[in-house]
Amino acid sequence: MGVIFILIGCSILVALGFLTAFLWAVRAGQYDDDCAPSVRILMDDAPVQKKP
Repeated sequence: MGVIFILIGCSILVALGFLTAFLWAVRAGQYDDDCAPSVRILMDDAPVQKKP
């Protein structure tokens, strides 16, 4: 019975570790890229203006 409480405690600690890592990544700007490289190739390039 004691092993169950130890495993529950360990799983809560691991879950809190993953939550902390996720929140750190969000605040550090890891998920700020709105256009992934796979989508960027489908977008049109800006028109190139020639010099007169």
